[in-house]
Amino acid sequence: MGTLYVLMGKSSVGKDALYRNLRGDAALALRPVTSYTTRPRRDGEQEGVQYYFRTVAEYEAMQAAGQIIEERTYHTIAGPWHYYTADDGQIRLDDGDYLMIATLEAYRALRTHFGEARVCPLYIETTDRIRLERAMRRENRQDIPHYDEMCRRYLADEADYAEDRLREAGITQRFDNNGTIEETIEALSSYIRASRGGEDGSHPAALTASVEED
Repeated sequence: MGTLYVLMGKSSVGKDALYRNLRGDAALALRPVTSYTTRPRRDGEQEGVQYYFRTVAEYEAMQAAGQIIEERTYHTIAGPWHYYTADDGQIRLDDGDYLMIATLEAYRALRTHFGEARVCPLYIETTDRIRLERAMRRENRQDIPHYDEMCRRYLADEADYAEDRLREAGITQRFDNNGTIEETIEALSSYIRASRGGEDGSHPAALTASVEED
């Protein structure tokens, strides 16, 4: 049986870059899982890479058909944006290991759906200063920057990833993305390789890993 590794953390901690590098490691052989969203596509994003971009009508059709495993809605400055994981045949845990980016609430729903032993959290964190600098650089690249939405998301993350919520979700290990990305990638890769060493195939909860600040 395979494992679904769920990469998560507050906005602008570097999840996208870490995801691309872990997916590019042939030795890890992690299969991608792409979530869906109704939010507008940002400059540089590609269909089926960051997300599958769908209309609200398409989202509602999948919802009516019972294809949604987990979902969450954010009430943004631009209106409600839906994010969701669909039962679309992407995840087949009897056939290998998978990697996806998700929120804390999505992780909890996925764990309920697939079973706790089959879903392994990879929680990324970094300093507030680094997060804000990255978010500002990303927003500056947009044709129409939405700094108000950037600030809303930053504040929402403080509540969504509060320490008590992390404890309730069983998040015990952290991966600090404060140093170089190479250090963080190595910490994550080592953890994934070690997690595959359990005799029962499950991820050992006692494993910890971090990257120290320079």
